[in-house]
Amino acid sequence: MSAPSCRTTVPMSTLIAYWLGELGAAAESEFEEHLFGCAHCTGRLRALVQLGEGIKRATLDGNLNAVVTAPFISRLLEAGFTIREYRMGPGGSVMCTVAPEDDLVVAHLEASLHDVAQLDVVFHDPTAGTSVRAENVAFDPAADEIVIVPNVAQLRQLGTAIQRAELVAVDEAGERVIGVYTFNHYPHSRRG
Repeated sequence: MSAPSCRTTVPMSTLIAYWLGELGAAAESEFEEHLFGCAHCTGRLRALVQLGEGIKRATLDGNLNAVVTAPFISRLLEAGFTIREYRMGPGGSVMCTVAPEDDLVVAHLEASLHDVAQLDVVFHDPTAGTSVRAENVAFDPAADEIVIVPNVAQLRQLGTAIQRAELVAVDEAGERVIGVYTFNHYPHSRRG
């Protein structure tokens, strides 16, 4: 027996917009009518919701380490998350920490991205002498920033340390660094 299929091939963007409540009333009504008769799309929506729940659990546990969009961060703020945000331009440096009440720490790394085809992010930890490269990260060229959400659980364990993020544009001609950002991390202390 084969799995049910959809006759209209509803795009994933429609499923996501429906789940986020971003469809207009008419489009939402039309899509719900489709959902009631389409086991395939109902299953796809269910899988999307399960994925979202998994991301929510990872976020609440402090185990998220990702590049996301600014609108995603806005939605988390609207949902009541406590988010510590830092902003830097290329060559910038910031003193940073994570407080016990912070659900997430977010770094907005500003850079001109309009002519970038592929973007890699290289994370350097001079204290530990390590580097990790995230290849082909998702980004919006019009946003002129990427938004990084580091693993909060790891940040809470980090003492005084310096870490760097390097944005690297990659194309057929090679690579070019478009920004280096320095994070001077210090342990959080409560001061009265």
